[in-house]
Amino acid sequence: MASTEGKEQKTPGRPMLMGQTILEKGAAMMQSLKPIKHVSQHACTFAIYSHDMSRQIETHHMVSRLNEDFLQCAIYDSDDRSGRLIGVEYIISDRLFKALPQEEQKLWHSHAYEIKSGLWVTPRVPEAVAKPELDRLAKTNGKCWCTWQVDRGDVLPMGEPALMMSPQPDLPGAVRPELVKKRDDKYSVKTESLGALRVDVTGPIWINPNADYWRKNGKGFKVDVVLTEMKRHAPFT
Repeated sequence: MASTEGKEQKTPGRPMLMGQTILEKGAAMMQSLKPIKHVSQHACTFAIYSHDMSRQIETHHMVSRLNEDFLQCAIYDSDDRSGRLIGVEYIISDRLFKALPQEEQKLWHSHAYEIKSGLWVTPRVPEAVAKPELDRLAKTNGKCWCTWQVDRGDVLPMGEPALMMSPQPDLPGAVRPELVKKRDDKYSVKTESLGALRVDVTGPIWINPNADYWRKNGKGFKVDVVLTEMKRHAPFT
C-alpha cells in the first residue's frame, strides 16, 4: 500500500496567486454551486477502518439531505478553511437498507450507538434543536469510504479507498478515549453528558446483523486494486 507516513501533514503545492483567487471568487459569484449550498449541517464524529480497527479518525461530515430516506456527506479531516476532503458517506433509512442485497448490506454500518452515546455531535447547535434530526439518524445506516488516509501521514490521496465502520460499544470498535477528549475539548462538549441527554432518542427496534458485519464474524473488508483487461467496445456497438 502506498504511503507517505511520517511526512509533514501539509498539502503540497504553491500558494494561491492573487489572479487565481480573484478568478475563483468571480466564478463563485456567477455559478449556482447548488449541491454545495444544499449542505445543511456539520457533524463531527469518528470513523474506524474496516480492515484495521486500531486505526480511528475524527471526521467532519458536511451533510446534505436529498429526501426523507437519503443523505450524502462530504467528509473532511477538520472544519477549518484548510480542511482536506478525505472521503464520502451515504446514509439511508432502515427502509432502504432492508431492500439491499445481503452481500451489499455487509458494507454498511449502523448509527444507533454512535448517535445515542453522544459521539456524533453537531458543533455549536443546541441539543434541543438537533434532537429531531438525531432521532431520525439513529435509525439509519451508512456506507463510508475514506479516500485520503491522512492518519498515516499521506500528504496526497494515496492508494486504494478504505471502507470505514462506525463506533460501537465493544472492542475493537470502541473509540479511544484520547480521541474523544481532543474533540470534546475543541468544541467544549462532553460526550458522556450528550449521551445522557439522548436517552429518549429512539433507535431502530432491531439492527440487522449484516450491518456492522465485523461484530458477527470478526472480519472486515479491504479493497485491492488489481490490473485487469480494459473493455474496448462500448455496449451499444
